[in-house]
Amino acid sequence: MSINLSKGQRIDLTKTNPGLTKAILGLGWDTNKYAGGGDYDMDASAFLLHQDGKARDDKDFVFYNSLIAYGGAVEHTGDNRTGEGAGDDEQITIDFAKIPPHIHRIGISVTIHDADAKHQNFGQISNAFVRLVDETTGREVLRYDLGEEFSVETAIVFCELYRHGTEWKFQAVGSGFTGGLAAVCRNYGLSV
Repeated sequence: MSINLSKGQRIDLTKTNPGLTKAILGLGWDTNKYAGGGDYDMDASAFLLHQDGKARDDKDFVFYNSLIAYGGAVEHTGDNRTGEGAGDDEQITIDFAKIPPHIHRIGISVTIHDADAKHQNFGQISNAFVRLVDETTGREVLRYDLGEEFSVETAIVFCELYRHGTEWKFQAVGSGFTGGLAAVCRNYGLSV
């Protein structure tokens, strides 16, 4: 049975789900009926963060132009440029056994590509969610539905996964930014 989380909630992943070694983070969204400015190209990204909560360089950043980090520890399965269809629009896989010990947290964000030029924002997006699935069993472990609280934001940190001793936990974040991907990169310590 999947657990539904609210903004700010945290949950044990590997401790309460023994055997969870590989996870799929499925991210999804819809454009609402008042959407304008052309097609929406939404992009999922992962930031692999050191103990200070910052990425050091491009090897700590997984996105549509750099799909794999640390030999498959984190992998983006590919860019969906339209978001058409039901279910996950983009996916990021995580192999907890391959994550190097110097990585303490993984931030997962979704941004709107060329949002400013197209006059698009998350106020025009509905049904945004992230769900975590055990890759081995196919069982959905948890789900976080972001709700409709965003208006002018062009980027959102959906969630973070973080180490707690030898275990991994999940936090539903739901923190919005204006400035698109560049703003999230700066938040996590990367220069744009």
